[in-house]
Amino acid sequence: MTDQAINTSTIQISADNFQIDAYLAKPTSPGSYPGIVVLQEIFGVNVHIREVTERIAKLGYVAIAPALFQRQAPGFETGYTPEDVEIGRKYAWLQTTASELLSDIQAAVNYLKTLPQVKKDGFGCIGFCFGGHVAYLAATLPDIKATASFYGAGITSRTPGGGNPTITRTSEIKGTIYAFFGTQDGSIPLEQVDEIEAELEKYKIPHRVFRYNGADHGFFCDHRASYNSKAAANAWQQVQELFSQLTIDN
Repeated sequence: MTDQAINTSTIQISADNFQIDAYLAKPTSPGSYPGIVVLQEIFGVNVHIREVTERIAKLGYVAIAPALFQRQAPGFETGYTPEDVEIGRKYAWLQTTASELLSDIQAAVNYLKTLPQVKKDGFGCIGFCFGGHVAYLAATLPDIKATASFYGAGITSRTPGGGNPTITRTSEIKGTIYAFFGTQDGSIPLEQVDEIEAELEKYKIPHRVFRYNGADHGFFCDHRASYNSKAAANAWQQVQELFSQLTIDN
């Protein structure tokens, strides 16, 4: 499949009368394309997240990455040093809330709906690290029909801002979810992966759970030392299969 030509821009979307920066990538060719929301790691909408957004657009989707830390740190973008990790974790787990995150994601979907080249029913989302956890939350939104959650830590034990763990909302998931984990990920014990899979099966949520032997946290990100090219390549194929459902169904 030949990559489509795309254009990119930084825009603002409105959530609860609050303006949120977002990175937008879309095909330049006229057409009708499914919309995908890309959910950041704790490092902000950085080069990796922008590249993922662009890769998705090149496949024939309109992709948008909202800045999930806009309320806490406008313009925040960082690398992967231990210091970066600490500040990113503070923003992610101590200052965001599940309700605000869901509002921001819905605002991104609502923005996509205003674009004439975006199909209006059936959106996807993909998230990594903190965004992988948030993607599990986003899957409960009625508009989200296909979710790719990459190594979302804490799904079984907590939720942003506090409250019942995000896994307790599994029954609310509306569409299909694919979840991706590395077996060497120290932040997500395999028992938690099993618990997530069992909960998805319990509520008969259409799903697939992928466990990559030898892969560590962040295995999809080629800017990190934990990048695993074999696992990343397979996961990308699975994501394409998942999102192709949006083209077939609509």
